[in-house]
Amino acid sequence: MSFRIKTINAIAPEGLELLGEEYRVDPADRNPHGIVVRSSQVDVDDYPELLAIARAGAGVNNITVDKATEKGICVFNTPGANANAVVDLVFPMIGIWLRNIYQGIAFCKSLADVPPEDVNSEVESRKAAFRGVEIAGKTLGVIGLGQIGVRLANGGIQRFMQVYGFDPFPSLDNIHHLLPEVTVTRAMRDTLSQADIVSLHLPVNEKTRGMVDGEFIAKMKSGAILVNYARGPIVQEDAVLAALDSGQLEAFISDFPTPGVIGHPKVLVTPHLGASTAESEGNCSRMAVKELSSYLCYGNITHSVNFPNIESIPASTVHTRLIIINKDVTGMIGFITNVLGEYNVNIASYKNESNGAVGYNIIDVEAALDAKIIEALEANKDVIRTLQITFS
Repeated sequence: MSFRIKTINAIAPEGLELLGEEYRVDPADRNPHGIVVRSSQVDVDDYPELLAIARAGAGVNNITVDKATEKGICVFNTPGANANAVVDLVFPMIGIWLRNIYQGIAFCKSLADVPPEDVNSEVESRKAAFRGVEIAGKTLGVIGLGQIGVRLANGGIQRFMQVYGFDPFPSLDNIHHLLPEVTVTRAMRDTLSQADIVSLHLPVNEKTRGMVDGEFIAKMKSGAILVNYARGPIVQEDAVLAALDSGQLEAFISDFPTPGVIGHPKVLVTPHLGASTAESEGNCSRMAVKELSSYLCYGNITHSVNFPNIESIPASTVHTRLIIINKDVTGMIGFITNVLGEYNVNIASYKNESNGAVGYNIIDVEAALDAKIIEALEANKDVIRTLQITFS
């Protein structure tokens, strides 16, 4: 089968080069089987034959994930692919603020108008105004211990900081990568109250949207620095600005410029540069394309945000792989096997996984499937979608 792939935004060629002749990549395709996207908004209702969409990045708030789930469209992301890039930027930004580097650079540029013989004396007489403080010895609080948060926490230890971390839904795979010197707290308050610098590393969802409000900030140390290189909507901007004006916060360092923050003297902001490195974009592109192609060719899933992870290698004798996506209700496996049994279908392999909302079934058979079988399966109100992949 030939698959149509639509790219949205500039997708690094390192990933697209992995696609073989069975794929046709066209940014202008209006009815693709798969989409690779970075930051643009995507409504799955716009693409009637869409099977899967891969976000070349971690957050998927630009994709209508709930609609995708209802339609049986798999949504992938690329966790960790941009982790180094984000961490690589957060620490320098903290240093720029603590060491007054931005003001020092501006001062040095102003010396262009000073007579050459007076430059050294000007530097020596005024450099004390830019004296800063060191990162070492400060306490770093990391909220969200995914791959970025873990690397940031470990980086803090390597910079001789004391580090506290909290995650409302910790993944043991990530937690196991933390250095033992990182203190993981059982309550977010315990991290916020200890930290001189609080760095946010959470996805945007119903529970995190607007999470950083006045109550959140009140739990922080007076005069702490807040860093947001996660997602803009996590922070209630009015609450942050009020805290900056009152002195409750010393500074706000962010990757999300808005009219409200760009002119504030206690705000240091970059133009959404967290993942903007050649290495990160290449990593995200490769990972997204591998996820998408594995799904389209084999029905395998890794790093989906709405379907369970599941992988199965088809035997050489398999003719057809039947994918059944269903609501996670009781009795579905029995229903599926009964339908196949009624039509005398010999099942070579059956694998099922669930994430609590969606059940995903990979069924390998050694012959073609009659259209009546698919009709019988899809007649069940709890079957969301069926797909067939033919190997010979």
